[in-house]
Amino acid sequence: MDELTWELLDEASGSLEADAIQSLLEAEGIPVQLFQESVGRHAYPVTIDGLGRVQIFVPKDKAAEAREWLKVFRDGSEEYLDQEETNKG
Repeated sequence: MDELTWELLDEASGSLEADAIQSLLEAEGIPVQLFQESVGRHAYPVTIDGLGRVQIFVPKDKAAEAREWLKVFRDGSEEYLDQEETNKG
C-alpha cells in the first residue's frame, strides 16, 4: 500500500471560504485538493450536519507552510504579511 502523501489541513464552512483558501495557498505555490459531499454543493451552503463542510488537503511536505498561511487567512494577520513583503523586497 502506498503511503499517504496528502494531509487534511482544515475544514471550511462552505465552498466560498474553501475557494478563497485554495486561491491563497496556490498563489503561494502550495497545491490544494478540496473534498465536499455532493449534496452540500449548491449556491447556498448547507451546514446542517456538516453537509456544507469542505475538507482542504495539502501535500504533507507543505502542511506546515500551509498552516502558517491559513493562520494569516483566519486571523487577518497583516503584521505577518508585512514581514513577508519586507523579506522579499
